[in-house]
This record gives sequence, structure tokens and C-alpha cells, in this order.
Amino acid sequence: MLRHYNIPIFIPERACPFQCIYCNQQKITGKTEIVNFEEIITTIEDYLESIPKGNSEIQIAFFGGTFTAMPIEEQIEFLKLTQKYIQNGSISGIRISTRPDNISQEILDILKQYNVTNIELGAQSLDNDVLAKSHRGHDFKAVEDASKLILSNGFTLGLQMMLGLPGDSLEKAMETAHKIVKLGAKETRIYPTLIIKDTSLHTLYNKGKYTAMTTENAIQQSAEIYKIFDANDVKILRIGLYPDNNLLENELIAGPNMYNFKEKVMTEVWWQKLQLLINDKSSEQKIKVNVAPKQLNYAIGYKAANKKRLFEEFYRVKFSINNNLIKLEYNVDYY
Repeated sequence: MLRHYNIPIFIPERACPFQCIYCNQQKITGKTEIVNFEEIITTIEDYLESIPKGNSEIQIAFFGGTFTAMPIEEQIEFLKLTQKYIQNGSISGIRISTRPDNISQEILDILKQYNVTNIELGAQSLDNDVLAKSHRGHDFKAVEDASKLILSNGFTLGLQMMLGLPGDSLEKAMETAHKIVKLGAKETRIYPTLIIKDTSLHTLYNKGKYTAMTTENAIQQSAEIYKIFDANDVKILRIGLYPDNNLLENELIAGPNMYNFKEKVMTEVWWQKLQLLINDKSSEQKIKVNVAPKQLNYAIGYKAANKKRLFEEFYRVKFSINNNLIKLEYNVDYY
């Protein structure tokens, strides 16, 4: 199986026509200036030197800004820089992130010409009330229309979502996830909302008009959303924000703890499955839980949490890899 790598090029708030209630890309990414062309080339070549050459699929990914809101000429300038790496086989394609209301046939024609393969839309929520309260500047129909156009032009569609936005709930988030599946997205990202200094959300928080998600609530909601995407074969590219140290130490006001967040979410996903083993068990039983290779650490749990829980119920607990299992499949040997 090919291992996928992204070479990230951050263009913070580049040409974004809106300042969403939660957003300050410069502080989230740690980038305060636009990356110049020379820096882009250096970044690409540094990554290519460090990525294993065999069995790898590599994409250049423009993140952090609204790529397709830039003037067409500027989009082309960025894309032209990458073409030699596609031509010599170093990378397989280009990934961009943008807003749903900045997609048109003209734009897609240009993206195809320059070998863009994946388009991620910041959907965030597909509930119109949540979108309005978050100052997104578009509604569900804009996401629906953009998604249809992207798919009809042969791109791989990604739809990113956020949890805990103003007016949101677990029920609304789950409905958003189901809609993302129905819209044909093959990829997604799940981001709990953080309160960043000097955002509109920060102001609401200070006025007592917004309550930050707790870490536990963010974990529980993320686990429920994960299961929806996993069951429908939507690839989850990321769970939680991976912020830099400056954000965590100086710019983050409140919100769920992002340290080892994915591991904690996956621990919860697995515990919901493994706790079923406790029914009809004997206290003297020994068990061996067999899981897919990539799931072993998640099944054992963050800081071995799931293994410790099972140890409270069983005489002995072991976890083992079974190469015939995939995703969240597992089986148990009793002895």
C-alpha cells in the first residue's frame, strides 16, 4: 500500500473574503507573512529530500488560505512553480483548500490544466443556523453546488467540518457528517473549535455568550463523527488541530486540549467496541484481542487506557495484530 505524504505550503488568510468568527489563520499556522516563491521551492525540495523514495504518493498542498479567491493570475503563478515536480515524477498532484463560494467552472478548468487533483472545501457545518452564527458568508446550498461541480469535473472532493461552533450540537454535527457522505466527499477533516485570541469568538466568550467545548465533550463528539465517516469509507485526513507552540502558549484562550487528541478520540472509539466484551464474561477468563496492524495502539488506548479497563474485568488481557483484519474489525480469543 502506498504511503501518502503532503508537502504543505501555508498561505494564511490569503485572499479570504471573510473573517469567520473563529478564525485567525496567522496565529493558527504561525505564519504572519505570505510565503514567497523562493520559499515554496525550498520547502518542496527539503520535503522531497526527507520523504522515503519507495512506495510513496506525494502531493503539494496549498493550505491556510482561500486559494481560489486569489486573482487567477496569482493562482497560476503558484501552480506553475509545482509543474516541474509533476513532470519529473516527484509528486503525483496538487491539493488545495478553499471556500465553497469560490468555485466556478472557469476556476476548475484552470486547476485541471495545472494538475490539481484534490479540492478541500471548508464546509465546517452544513446547518444553515450554525453557518450564519459563525459568519461563514455562505449557506448549505453553496456547499452542495460547489461539491457537485467539483465531482463532475473529476476532482477528489474533501469536505472539512468543525465541532462546537456557535449554535452547534452533537445532533447537528452528526447530520453534517451524514450530509458530507451524501455529497460524495471522499476525504474529510474533523476540527473541534478553539477560541483564538483577537477573534470574534474570543469577544463572545469574554461576554459570556459562547461556552468553549470541554476536552471530554470534544473527544466524545469526534468519536461519534469518526464512526459515521469510517462506516461510509470517507478518509479522515486529520482529527484535531495540530497547532504550533506559540499558539498553545500565547494565543489559545480556551477550548479542548489538542495534545494527543487523535489518540484520545481513537481510544474512545475502540472502548465503545471493547466494553461489549464485559457482558457474560467470567472473572477468571483470559482474552486476546486481535486487531488490524494500524489499529493496535489505538485499541490498547492512550496511555494503555483500554487495556487497563479490561484488566479490571478479566484475569489476563493481551492485544495482538491480525493482518487479515481491516479498519475497526477485531476478534477475540478466550483461553
